[in-house]
Amino acid sequence: MNRQERKAEIFRALHADEAFVMPNPWDAGSARVLEALGFKALATTSSGFAFTLGRLDGQATLDEVVEHTAVLDRATDVPVSVDLENGYAADPDTAAQAIARVAEVGAVGSSLEDYDPGGFIYELDRAVERISAAVEVARGLGFPFTFTARAENHIRGNPDLDDTIERLQAFERAGADVVYAPGLRTPEEIRAVCDAVSVPVNVLALPGLTIAEIVEAGARRMSVGGGFTWVAVSAMVDAAKTLRDSGELTSLSARVPLEAWFGG
Repeated sequence: MNRQERKAEIFRALHADEAFVMPNPWDAGSARVLEALGFKALATTSSGFAFTLGRLDGQATLDEVVEHTAVLDRATDVPVSVDLENGYAADPDTAAQAIARVAEVGAVGSSLEDYDPGGFIYELDRAVERISAAVEVARGLGFPFTFTARAENHIRGNPDLDDTIERLQAFERAGADVVYAPGLRTPEEIRAVCDAVSVPVNVLALPGLTIAEIVEAGARRMSVGGGFTWVAVSAMVDAAKTLRDSGELTSLSARVPLEAWFGG
């Protein structure tokens, strides 16, 4: 079993064990810190990675995401799953090939969403066609690649829980290993989704929820999206404002155990 196959088996097994948190680093350093803190798997964040390029979410290219995936995989020994946004193409077969691209550089999982950067959610039949194409590519990789299908309603201005559930059920029937509806905000919404499908459900961890509530509602996996990125950026901005406005330098006193995190 090679390194990628081992990571893939570990990642698949995590979904059959206790519910787990899969945080989202934005670069190699944050990935190594999260690994050192004991997290068993990592996922990329499209918004956090775009920030490292000085861009807004959705403005990274597939080539850049592939390179980013390779960096995170080389930096860590834990499984890495990749946020592939809409696959960087509307055409189902073209979007599905994004999975093959990130798998070539070490990814053992990915997600594909039903939202187009043009500003609309794909009609259900079209969305299912895209998921089916992605599943076909994932199944042909020769190792257990874990594919997640995303329904974007709740973060795209259409918080229709019934439609979200219908989409996730259709994605499950199309072969998705995991389903994900980012933006669910209450335990009741999470429970309704988890009760409606038989595959593991990923939940975006949001303020106002607790991990215990998310797990009790039935979720198998939790991620934070760009959350950790913005926590770090906010801390930097606060320190920079203090320096700029008062000349006070105590905000620069933070120290972190890099030697311990990075193994010396």
